[in-house]
Amino acid sequence: MELETTISKSIRTGDDRANYDAACKQLLSEKIILAWIVKSCVEEFRDCDVRDIASRYIEGEPQVSEVPVAPDETNAATVIHGISTEDATQTEGTVTYDIRFLASLPSSNGKIRMILNVEGQNNFYPGYPIIKRGIYYCSRMISSQYGTEFVAANYSDIKKVASIWVCMHPPKGRENTITSYSITEKNLIGTVEEPVENYDLMTAVMICLGGPASRSEPDVLRLLDVLFSSETGADEKRHILQQDFDIPMTQTLERTVDVMCNFSQGVWDKAMEAGMEAGMEAGMKAGMEAGMEAGRKEGAAQTMLNSIKNLMETLGLTIEQAMSALKVPDADWPKYLELLANSN
Repeated sequence: MELETTISKSIRTGDDRANYDAACKQLLSEKIILAWIVKSCVEEFRDCDVRDIASRYIEGEPQVSEVPVAPDETNAATVIHGISTEDATQTEGTVTYDIRFLASLPSSNGKIRMILNVEGQNNFYPGYPIIKRGIYYCSRMISSQYGTEFVAANYSDIKKVASIWVCMHPPKGRENTITSYSITEKNLIGTVEEPVENYDLMTAVMICLGGPASRSEPDVLRLLDVLFSSETGADEKRHILQQDFDIPMTQTLERTVDVMCNFSQGVWDKAMEAGMEAGMEAGMKAGMEAGMEAGRKEGAAQTMLNSIKNLMETLGLTIEQAMSALKVPDADWPKYLELLANSN
């Protein structure tokens, strides 16, 4: 069984985090799950039934790239089901996609295809804007078509690409949102109208989850929230998938849900929350002592700065992550960046 040779093998030899990540990728690569994502994020499929997208338009088997968790297996890093998840150039290095697949456009009777990439993202603040990475992935998926999808100057053969990012832990202001970024036409002088297909070649999409309890309607946000919830058990997940989303529980899908639940990050998340509360309490106490000497206004700033530093030291967060966790207003971020720089 294919699942046994990938996910189950990871379970036997890898750590919990690697196993959880591998199960997440496997779950996202299920055609019916991808169909819900594509219908909600790609305009060309908006009016299609999810079952049609899964059975008629997604071609072959989506290809999944996995972190090698069995060190004695040299070929464990990439399991290929269709087009490659790797783009490599001598000057730009190698990009490895979580999931990449082809889909034919409903309006083209199978004659025009798109290349799509889906990424699962736990850390919303990895040190750069996630959307820039999404746009970069789109660019690489276009440039990598040279020599395969088009040659010489046959640029009309370039396929449209889409990179879709599922963000599990977004900041409060972005929870329960889906945002698309694409190329549009804007007349600066005069009025012209270029055929859309000549420039609408890439779309980057950010799906930001917000927790299954926050949504009741069966949309893609609730579907993904349920799938990745650390508080929802495997039995409940299977029930919701079947009853609310009419998703048949195949043996592969059922086993993947079980695997992911077994290695859920729920324990890690709860430890993170407990650590943040302890860090905030310790930071506020230290800041209050300093604030009593320097005055109310200065003390408030020092209290917050100590809280920020405490989270950074105890939990290994970046200053941006710490300020977001403490809900520091955006307008105050420059002040604390300066205070932290001067305190070092």
